Amino acid sequence: MAETEFKAIVLSNEINLNKISQHFGSNRKLKWEEYLILKGTELQGIVREIEMKRVYLFHFGSIVFLNFQYHEIMDVINYLKTIESGIHDTNTFKYVDEYKIESNSESESAINNDYMVTKQIAEYQFDIVSTVLAKSVALEKIEADISRVLDEIEEVVNNLYRGELTVSDEKLAKMSASILEFKLSTISYVMLLDKPAITWNNEGASELFDELTILFELADRYEKLRHKIDTLMDIIEVFSGLAHSKRGTRLEWVIIILIGIEICLSLFEKFIG
Repeated sequence: MAETEFKAIVLSNEINLNKISQHFGSNRKLKWEEYLILKGTELQGIVREIEMKRVYLFHFGSIVFLNFQYHEIMDVINYLKTIESGIHDTNTFKYVDEYKIESNSESESAINNDYMVTKQIAEYQFDIVSTVLAKSVALEKIEADISRVLDEIEEVVNNLYRGELTVSDEKLAKMSASILEFKLSTISYVMLLDKPAITWNNEGASELFDELTILFELADRYEKLRHKIDTLMDIIEVFSGLAHSKRGTRLEWVIIILIGIEICLSLFEKFIG
């Protein structure tokens, strides 16, 4: 029985794969939906043992390691940091997802939450499992980021209950930018519901992708995120409307005060002057 262990982590919001690809001698421009694989001689000098090891890098900031120990993962990350400045410096991984493929000719094929069993490992299985794991862990980061924004908005709502609107225009702008970034990440960057190119002409790859997508609940999690993002945008619009109304009220009072001052000055000049 042979095993392949997968560990997916998120290192940044975006990785410049073309820059890394050029470093390893490839001049082909990678499209946004494509990933970069490092294996064999490309890993020589980075880790000691390169057999049965490979690294999948994705534009949206996820990296998937196959058969790597922690210290080997850190060796790869430290090496990549010298090429791509967008990769964050870290010794711990906040967002991690793991999976395992077991190859056993005597067992029935099966797909479970944290491992799958196959009679014989096919190349496409590495690609599909890595892609789904990368999307899942990137989605986990977006989910956590949205939760933080929800906490910030909850604080503003609690102030509104007391009749106070303490949020500034700058904070509103930052919140709006964060929400739009989440929407862009889930739709354009991570492309959660898009199938990888290998599924177009490989029926086994297409079926495996569909099964793992259901297993990791990518579509359901995407829908929940989309609804949260839409709700957040509606709340931000309400905050913006209240803030504009508050500024309008202040402006009206300023105008009234100025008119009052002008009337007082006129009366002063008329009766005293």
